[in-house]
Amino acid sequence: MTQSLFDAARACLDAATPEAKLAATRDAAAAFARGALALPADASPPQPIRMPGRPPRPRLVHPRELPRRGFGSDAGRAAFLHAVAHIEFNAIDLAWDAVYRFRGLPAAYYADWVGVAADEARHFGLLRARLRAFGHDYGDFDAHNGLWEMAEKTAADGLARMALVPRVLEARGLDVTPGMIAKLRQLGDDASADILALILREEVAHVAAGSRWYRWHCARAGVEPVPRFRELLREFAGGVLHGPFNHAARTAAGFDAAELAALEQLQPPS
Repeated sequence: MTQSLFDAARACLDAATPEAKLAATRDAAAAFARGALALPADASPPQPIRMPGRPPRPRLVHPRELPRRGFGSDAGRAAFLHAVAHIEFNAIDLAWDAVYRFRGLPAAYYADWVGVAADEARHFGLLRARLRAFGHDYGDFDAHNGLWEMAEKTAADGLARMALVPRVLEARGLDVTPGMIAKLRQLGDDASADILALILREEVAHVAAGSRWYRWHCARAGVEPVPRFRELLREFAGGVLHGPFNHAARTAAGFDAAELAALEQLQPPS
């Protein structure tokens, strides 16, 4: 019997260690690519959203409890790499939840998010290996749960999910990563900078997938994308909009001028 893509996605979400989640993601993406995972039209509804499988560490705390560390020391760079690795680990689950939670969508939608999950798993593996070169591992530093909290808020609305997770939270990486790459290169840490440069290139495509499916959802619902984006930003993203915004990268990722203006107008005053 052919396994369902939804069951495979749920297994990836439930995997509770980095090793298990990366292996499950690799296997599911490969099975999907060779046509071994079915997209049943009569699949049972998704389970209520809950915390995905994750290891007991890192400890999850409020973002205000995370210490600010500079790049000037190995410990500071290790903490930074850990923070980015944690984002990528969460991004694996966000991609699989986009597959698992939203049913009856075009096959191209599922292909996009399976591909994103595979990319995010590869990113996490690269960052974890670099973190280990600094004598640390994933779980050694505290982290926060903001990405998954937004997944919970948008569990019942695929349009809101596409607007807010890839196009707001994950797109933040498009804004801040170029500066981080420059700082790392100034410090002579080209190995870390090269990983971030790879991630930045591929994240543009991930955010573009969010843009594409956000507009698809808007067209299906008969709503105008820009006004609805403004409404969702006001409702959900007041505390997470922080400029400056990388207009070039965001344009490449599917933002239009009106959406970029909305981001600029709705960010809190500095």
